[in-house]
Parts: sequence; structure tokens; C-alpha cells
Amino acid sequence: MAGTLTRMATDPRSPDAGLQGSRCSGCAVAAYPAEDTCPRCGESAHPAALQGTGTLWTWTVQRYAPKSPPYQAPPGDFVPFALGYVELAEGVRVAAVLDLDDLGDIRIGMPLTVTAGTGVPRARPTARGEEGT
Repeated sequence: MAGTLTRMATDPRSPDAGLQGSRCSGCAVAAYPAEDTCPRCGESAHPAALQGTGTLWTWTVQRYAPKSPPYQAPPGDFVPFALGYVELAEGVRVAAVLDLDDLGDIRIGMPLTVTAGTGVPRARPTARGEEGT
């Protein structure tokens, strides 16, 4: 089974692939990003699409620009942003940038939808009717 994840049809972090992780063939634990072996029991793991909806487990706000180098400031000025761990329905916690208009609205337990992309996944508030997708 070694190398199974490298033969996936799409990149597991591609926005087109959805949120791709892995599931253990032995104990059924889910992992993100995808792994060839289970982080809990060491058995082989296979690719699995993750639901992508969950709740905010914890968070922090990055209020100051990181030191440069290696950080390169974006055009304009640094804008504070939030980072958090979202606990998905599968039980795995995914680190993501929190895309919210008002950082004051962030609450532990709030429903979020996580999407893959280049770099770190992004999470936004879950819209009504989107739960469980």
C-alpha cells in the first residue's frame, strides 16, 4: 500500500479536489493532510474526502507582521488575520486561516466550512443548509 497517496488523480491540496485527507484501514482514524500510514496505529491509510464542515476548536489573531526575511509584505500594508483549528465531523483538526469580516465575531464552537487551496486551508462561516456537506 505504500505510495497509494502519491497516485491520487488530483493534488490533495488543490481547491478542485475538495478537502482530501486519509483514513486508516485499521482503526479508521482520519488525518489531514493525507498520510500513507495512520498516525495513531501505524496501519496503512487510504485517500478519503473529508466533509469540510466543523466547529472552531481554538484560534488566535496575528496582529503584527512577521519579521522579514523570510516574510514578504503584501502590496499595501499588513492586515491582521485570524488562524484557528477547525474540528471536522471526522474528528480531525485542521489548521486554517479564518476568513471573517469582523475578528470580533470569532467564537469557539462556531460552525465553519474549510476549503483547500494553495498553502494553508481557509475557513469561513458555514451558511445555513451547508452543514454536513
